[in-house]
Amino acid sequence: MDDHPEPSTVRVFVALAPPDEAKDELARALRPAYAGYPRLRWNRIEDWHITLAFLGELPSTAVPPLRSGLAALAASRPALRLGLRGGGQFDDRLLWSGIDGDLEGLHRLAADVRELVGSCGIEFGDRPLRPHLTLARSRRDDSTSVPQAAAGLADFVSRPWRTERLHLVGSNIGRGPGPIRYRDIEAWRFGTALRAGGGSAPAEP
Repeated sequence: MDDHPEPSTVRVFVALAPPDEAKDELARALRPAYAGYPRLRWNRIEDWHITLAFLGELPSTAVPPLRSGLAALAASRPALRLGLRGGGQFDDRLLWSGIDGDLEGLHRLAADVRELVGSCGIEFGDRPLRPHLTLARSRRDDSTSVPQAAAGLADFVSRPWRTERLHLVGSNIGRGPGPIRYRDIEAWRFGTALRAGGGSAPAEP
């Protein structure tokens, strides 16, 4: 008897993740904020990501065709050259770092991901892409910590990096109390079909 059956639904999104070196660079810049704003609910560094499409709660049966489509999409695309720049906030409640670099390519990738999701018969809230890396959330009675922490990141600029993989991620958002946790359902390297076919993949920075 299976004591841990697979859930019938899964809450998922499609995302990119900065490499460890870029996350470490931002974490060092955030040290004053970690100490200065202890009431913020900080995301775990390993959970930092750039959401391309948030799909919400899906039947588990919807995931396999999505996986095969995303694998093919990633294989056919070169890596993007991106970076992290500055900080900002949404509604004084959510702290983020901005995305720099090949934003045109990032928007094209997000549009193609969303088109693929739609072709799989999955309906989702297709909101305009606002590229960012979510860092922390404030408590309901704290309206000052997030704007102040965002101002402290105004001059931050990371070194550029290349995206390595396209990630299909599951989360526990909306499933009871406790911190938000994310896990990779699967991730696919960019440009594998280009390399296999003799195409030129971008050099690493």
